[in-house]
Amino acid sequence: MAGSSPSAPTPLSEVLVGHLSNHVHCELTMSQTSGRKYMPRPDRPVAAVRVAFDADGFEFRYWKWGAEQRAKPGDWLVDSDGDVYTVDADVFTRTYRAAKDQGPGAFVKTAPIWAARAETAGDVRTKEGSTHYEPGDYLVWNSEDDDSDRYAIAADTFERLYVPADDDQC
Repeated sequence: MAGSSPSAPTPLSEVLVGHLSNHVHCELTMSQTSGRKYMPRPDRPVAAVRVAFDADGFEFRYWKWGAEQRAKPGDWLVDSDGDVYTVDADVFTRTYRAAKDQGPGAFVKTAPIWAARAETAGDVRTKEGSTHYEPGDYLVWNSEDDDSDRYAIAADTFERLYVPADDDQC
């Protein structure tokens, strides 16, 4: 590029695309990329129960999304139309609300998310472990300014669960 310094930093969005293209773990601040804001569909309740074990060192492990996942005491076990997984306790409290009109144990996700489509296959570290994704899947994070809670969702599932936010300017 004419006039640019050879030591000028590469924009983070270009670095992310490069990392995704090279099929490595996404360790970058995803909120600084071109993610779009989405809202969960309110008509998609999940069944959930808190994992309430008081055992020191207890860790529930299971295989899902192409890697081992881990749940801690206090995390939530969620069933979303037959897709069963765990959600970190703090994340669940921050992003879900009881759907009392749906009966006991029913919750809806109410918090916005930010997402971008993956261009190539890769893996993303999550609070529970790691998730493998394919081209076209969505890379998701639950907070615009905190990328510590990220995950991936298959495109068809994502499009059933989320809609673009009205205030999104993308």
